[in-house]
Amino acid sequence: MHTRRAGSAALLLECADGAEVEAWRAELWRRRERGELAAAEIVPAARTVLLDGLADPEETAGLVASWAPPPAASTAPGPLVTITVWYEGEDLAAVAAEWHVPVAEAVKRIAGTELRVAFCGFAPGFAYLTGLPWSVRRLDTPRPRVPAGSVALAGEYAGIYPTASPGGWRLIGHTDAELFDIHRDPPALLAPGTRVRLVAA
Repeated sequence: MHTRRAGSAALLLECADGAEVEAWRAELWRRRERGELAAAEIVPAARTVLLDGLADPEETAGLVASWAPPPAASTAPGPLVTITVWYEGEDLAAVAAEWHVPVAEAVKRIAGTELRVAFCGFAPGFAYLTGLPWSVRRLDTPRPRVPAGSVALAGEYAGIYPTASPGGWRLIGHTDAELFDIHRDPPALLAPGTRVRLVAA
């Protein structure tokens, strides 16, 4: 892990992979809860963790360098959220073909896999879920509009569109789960570290 300044009040931790990101994310959240880290925001991404709202980024960099995150395998599991999915997306057959399995087997593998929120982005409430059995190619040409609640795959990630938007992910189903509600606390249903199961309706 390497650190570098990101503006006047932020620090960016650059990690080797998603497992190291999750280990640092969990460790930093724990230390903030214990009062050992004063950071307004701790934001994981695919290969980085951003600490924002720091009074002294240089001092924080030295502090973080003295800590060692636990191995990814020993990171305490997050809460489990079960989401009901109707597996009838227009790209489901293509995903199954890419995996060289029947559609029913593709659904079984996805629904039977415990995924984890690696990070959030793209749109409020959109979570990038890791843990898929195989990767999936993105569409060559993105769709101009993907309906809200669409469950989709791309690369190593699964995700659920919280609102209608353009998108190039493979659509495998849909859900009526509310991914983002400004009146809920917290507004996002899925936060980094959360375990997710996409069970078949």
